[in-house]
Amino acid sequence: MYSKLLAYLSGVFGVTCLATTAAMATEPCTFNPPLTTETQCLTAIVIPGHGLRSFDISFVNEGRGEYYLGDRSNSGIDVIDTSSLKWKRTIGGFVGIVLNASGGVDNNHSGPDGVASHGRWLYGGDGNSTLRVYDLDARPDLAFKQAISTGGTTRVDEMALTTDGLKLVAANNAEDPPFATLFNANGDAKISNVTKIAKIKVDPTIIPTGFGLSLEQPAWDPGTARFYTSIPVIANNPSGCNYGQLAGPITCDGGVLVINPATVTGPADVTLGAFNTSTRTGVIALHSCGPNGATVGPNENILFGCTPQNNPSNVITLVMNAVTLVQTPVQNITGSDEVWFNAGDNRYYTGSNRDCKAPGSPCPSASQQAAVLGVIDAGTNLLIEKVPQSSGSHSVAASSKRNLIFVPQVGTVAAVGTGGDTTTVGSGICGTDQGCVAVFQHKKGNVASK
Repeated sequence: MYSKLLAYLSGVFGVTCLATTAAMATEPCTFNPPLTTETQCLTAIVIPGHGLRSFDISFVNEGRGEYYLGDRSNSGIDVIDTSSLKWKRTIGGFVGIVLNASGGVDNNHSGPDGVASHGRWLYGGDGNSTLRVYDLDARPDLAFKQAISTGGTTRVDEMALTTDGLKLVAANNAEDPPFATLFNANGDAKISNVTKIAKIKVDPTIIPTGFGLSLEQPAWDPGTARFYTSIPVIANNPSGCNYGQLAGPITCDGGVLVINPATVTGPADVTLGAFNTSTRTGVIALHSCGPNGATVGPNENILFGCTPQNNPSNVITLVMNAVTLVQTPVQNITGSDEVWFNAGDNRYYTGSNRDCKAPGSPCPSASQQAAVLGVIDAGTNLLIEKVPQSSGSHSVAASSKRNLIFVPQVGTVAAVGTGGDTTTVGSGICGTDQGCVAVFQHKKGNVASK
């Protein structure tokens, strides 16, 4: 009866607010063997409902003291209180997991995917090419406010907001060719009025059509007033490389698309080419990096999560200065999807689910890759350590006020099916085979008062 009522409320209202006491409880991490890293697992938060088989992006809204996870397994965005470290609710209404012909998760059509929040407003990308808008201050049955189509047929993926919350950019990474959409967002308004400004495309000489190339995580840099969006692979970087037009492995590196929202007025589509040093917009070629993740750190530095999934020879993480455009490799860590800068401890955290177990280039085969939480000093751009994670771990976000790092863990294959953890690491962290959101801290004894 409980599960039927839960499903009914989620379908009708788009918001799930029910949980058992046991489901809401947090337990200390049970990681075995004990971690010898500075960054220790503090607690594990189990999400009510289905075990975590598939999830995507994380986000922390410091003003509300909340962490959000795009949880496809439960067709909604999970909300966790960053003070009590307890699950509060799951905001539903998304398409959830869509399966492909072989029974695996079809990432291109599942949702939610990208997640971002400012003030009372929560934005989520769905698998049917829509941006969904929720009012976190509203009564649960009235929280859903808008669904805006980006005009594609696949998911609205990763996204970023300006500091004032008035502009939002989101990537349709699975379209061919991929594109970004710039929106007028709600800022601190009390009524939702999100509108689409324009579709932003990349010149086809840089992202050729027909080869499954994509756009990934954007980040907003207030210092340069630009969005920086990761591009995993671009043509002719270096000249004559293989972006998919030739047989064999990909040999082209990626780039970053720089967008100035002040100059995009719409409604006509905008196409950007190579980086223009006058307007400081367009595509910058990156070296030895095919990035997925992007996050802005101190002094206008942007960290990009390079991954051998995009180019097998990419075995670093990369920091680029948004002003000088100088690129600095971070050695011995790669394979990231989402990355996050935590101003509270001046560290970057990487959701590296394809890190190389052994050094060398190109990165060894998938069996020689491991999932880790990468920890990087943002002052020196040097790797501090790697913390083992479940095999599907690729999402990370941090609370700078409390220096807490949230890392979702998938359930085991036996518990959740294809796409689940193929190791014992996740269950060792969570204390369950159903997956969890693990909470890490590098100074375990210094949790702010609750």
